[in-house]
Amino acid sequence: MYQQMIFVNLCVSDLDTSKKFFTELGYSINEQFSDDSTASVVISETIVVMVHTEEKYAQFTKKEIADAKKTSEVLIALSSESREKVDELVEKAVAAGGSVSGETQDHGVMYGRAFDDPDGHTFEVVWMDPSAVEG
Repeated sequence: MYQQMIFVNLCVSDLDTSKKFFTELGYSINEQFSDDSTASVVISETIVVMVHTEEKYAQFTKKEIADAKKTSEVLIALSSESREKVDELVEKAVAAGGSVSGETQDHGVMYGRAFDDPDGHTFEVVWMDPSAVEG
């Protein structure tokens, strides 16, 4: 069965810093689709973050490239299997050079936190109680 994939493309100021950051979160780099201007970060079988140098990213758009430390161009939300895993990923992100973004959201059946990567891109990490989703 075909599974649609999502490729999130982000402009980064330092490719090596970005690769190090994501591998410290536990993600892998697909070297087959990486080079000196792009890294293919495998989040899951269907989610890939493509981090590009500014020069490479500029080849894909005629628009001005947002400075993610000053503006919000996208919010990337990742699901998590538990509250503990939400906290674990955010703590890894901070230890790897990211920063906490916003306040913890605890709504009982939904729990979330967010972090910014070293370039300021915001990643939300959310757990939802499976019984609330099913019912």
